[in-house]
Amino acid sequence: QAQFVESGGGLVQPGGSLRVSCAVSGFAISSYAMGWYRQAPGKEREFVAKITTDDRSYYLTSVEGRFTISRDNDKNTLYLQMNSLKSTDTAVYFCNIIQWPRPWGDLWGQGTQVTVSS
Repeated sequence: QAQFVESGGGLVQPGGSLRVSCAVSGFAISSYAMGWYRQAPGKEREFVAKITTDDRSYYLTSVEGRFTISRDNDKNTLYLQMNSLKSTDTAVYFCNIIQWPRPWGDLWGQGTQVTVSS
């Protein structure tokens, strides 16, 4: 069974940086394109970034140039480096595979809260 454990969120001032992590178990992330998603209060979950199996990356337009997705296949962990954070980046951040339907359906981790505020 897939399991996602996101961590590294917190409170940061506008313009600051954070790196969030997603430790995965139950499957090898090297076998899938992986993605970060976020859900802001009162909004639907949205795609933020993805990294393919050959390490090509793609981003939501509003985060391009500020966020960097990466993976450590040996640690089976996905990362999202977030720089120049804005209040509009405030959300709970989740990771999952990009493929749909997923073998485990609509299973998600608990997410990690990122709050950008002065």
